[in-house]
Amino acid sequence: MPETDPGHRRFSRRALLGTGGLAALAAGGAAGAAALGGGGEAAAAPAVPFHGPQQAGILTPRQNHVRLAAFDLGRARTDRGRAAALLLRWTTAAEHLTRGAPVPAGLEPPGSRAADTGALADTRPARLTLTFGLGATFFDRTGLTAARPEALAPLPAFPDDRLDPARGDGDLLVQIGADDAFVTAQVLRTLQRLAHGEATLRWTMTGFTAADGRRNLMGQVDGTNNPDPARALVSAPDAPPWLAGGSYVVVRRIRMLLDHWDTLPPDHREQALGRRACDGSPLTGGGERTPVDLAATRPDGVPVIAANAHVRMAAPASNNGATMVRRSWSYHDGHRADGAPDAGLLFTAWQPDPRTGFVPVQQRLSRGDALARYLVHEASAVFAVPGGIRPGTYVAQSLLEP
Repeated sequence: MPETDPGHRRFSRRALLGTGGLAALAAGGAAGAAALGGGGEAAAAPAVPFHGPQQAGILTPRQNHVRLAAFDLGRARTDRGRAAALLLRWTTAAEHLTRGAPVPAGLEPPGSRAADTGALADTRPARLTLTFGLGATFFDRTGLTAARPEALAPLPAFPDDRLDPARGDGDLLVQIGADDAFVTAQVLRTLQRLAHGEATLRWTMTGFTAADGRRNLMGQVDGTNNPDPARALVSAPDAPPWLAGGSYVVVRRIRMLLDHWDTLPPDHREQALGRRACDGSPLTGGGERTPVDLAATRPDGVPVIAANAHVRMAAPASNNGATMVRRSWSYHDGHRADGAPDAGLLFTAWQPDPRTGFVPVQQRLSRGDALARYLVHEASAVFAVPGGIRPGTYVAQSLLEP
């Protein structure tokens, strides 16, 4: 891959991909016709369009399985052209994978001995989405520190955090969602292969949903009272072009103390949350979608929703209107040395600015949330997620080629 003069502001697709990769990309229509599964199966398979005003995976309804993965660029200081080449390679691969087409052979990076094994040859897209994000260190490593958004500031320390630095942060994030766990695993392997010589995997987390997509491992109905997903998008008029229509995502790995939680009386568990376990309805009555009446009291004057109940402490009304679009998957990674389950929630919070969304809410929750005593925050990261990708472009192109 040729080095790029820092003063050079445009990189040709031919220079980034190489002649073989460019030819393969130009043949994308033919490759799509030879979609995985053969015949007309891929055309009938559920597929989420890769191109659009937002990256797929932000507004897309949650899939059954997810792989969250962070990568670090291979050098303390990476030439901007090399970073662009990697993102172009990943974008091109994603264009093909999400429609069930094989990744063009010409995308294989220079010096790589690995190749596509055809493991996905008989699968369908399964609503596959790939969503790419940039960590704060990405801007430093590519000489773009001046372009790093202020909203991408490090998250403050929260009192009860027990964070493992090795499982947090990262230069690049990829969220791989699909209704088939095999697809998410193989797509991650493909991205690793295509990153040869440029980026290495820093951490990965694997999540799943219940069959009905509703309950987490605490038995709670999850995701109730989420705002309109479109509120997660960056719409400020002064947003840089590469971020317009994008978002910010906070990723948290939250271990649940299930052995303790399971011993609690049912009414104690419901009081801690502020909702019924059976259907997610608020303790103040109604159904799952009924607004919580935070002013409701019992005949003795005691609030129906306890002062430290999770729904009260997390409510926008309790946080000066702060809100975020929450999307979570469960995880179960076996058992810890003490025999307790290593299980919990892969929590992602999408918003136009973490400083006015996630941060104030988490600061309040860390000051006495009844649910927090049964949770341990073990990993944390925040990424800027560029806006949508048009055909013929790659993720964050207008950042890397201003």
